[in-house]
Amino acid sequence: MHLNMAASEKQLQIVKSSGEKAVFSFDKLRASLKKSGAGDEVVDGILDKIREELYQGISTREVYNRAYALLKKEQGVYASKYKLKKALYELGPTGFPFERFIAAVLSYSGYKTKVGAVVRGHCVHHEVDVLAEKNGQAIMVECKFHGDAARKCDVKVPLYIHSRYQDIKIQWNGDGTKLPLAAGWVATNTQFTSDAIDYGRCVGLYLLSWDYPANDALKDRIDRLGLYPLTVSDLLSAREKEYLLGRDVVLLRQLYKEPHLLDHMGASEGRKRKILKEIKALCIP
Repeated sequence: MHLNMAASEKQLQIVKSSGEKAVFSFDKLRASLKKSGAGDEVVDGILDKIREELYQGISTREVYNRAYALLKKEQGVYASKYKLKKALYELGPTGFPFERFIAAVLSYSGYKTKVGAVVRGHCVHHEVDVLAEKNGQAIMVECKFHGDAARKCDVKVPLYIHSRYQDIKIQWNGDGTKLPLAAGWVATNTQFTSDAIDYGRCVGLYLLSWDYPANDALKDRIDRLGLYPLTVSDLLSAREKEYLLGRDVVLLRQLYKEPHLLDHMGASEGRKRKILKEIKALCIP
């Protein structure tokens, strides 16, 4: 049975990707739609349509898919921004594109980065996902990619990464020939459990996830800098995305700077202009 009354909305149960049930929040849906850049009139219209289609036990995926389809009808750029969370999952399945993505985000924040470096620790050698340098200091970043929204990084992840960081730091800073290793990071496309966050705070490990830390989480950095992964675009086919990811192109900004790659993929001039116009609207202030 569909719910059409405001009173019923307060009791509507929605099923999250983890299988948990929660009370549906129109305020949260409104906020996420607004974040796409859509105006109040567009957002209100979408909410009205979704309100008519809600039912007890509807999944978050169903609500997302409907909101996405309605945004796409209004304007593709809105839909691309709204798709951001899902687009990060599409950087899989190996996780290597996600490492490249994190390196690219850091690069646009002024870091000099290197992906997949093998470094010597005090006890053993380690392959580090991302090494980054800025302001006379170095950081090491380990990336934990999950293709399933229900999976979170629990406390075992920062425990393991912190032990690796300590082993590398002893050797690295004792060497005397490198910039001082100042911090260890863990970056994930999903979320951290509360224990993982508590442990990270306790030992001084910097955690970066979809929604943490507040106001400087991965989603905030992407929106603030216009660093959208190419997987947000519906104008690119799955084959084209695979081609670009295979050439270490993970950001739409990169494709905008290297439009000849669209020629290599056989895009017509008209389609090429359309793709570049969307990227400019989405990524370039």
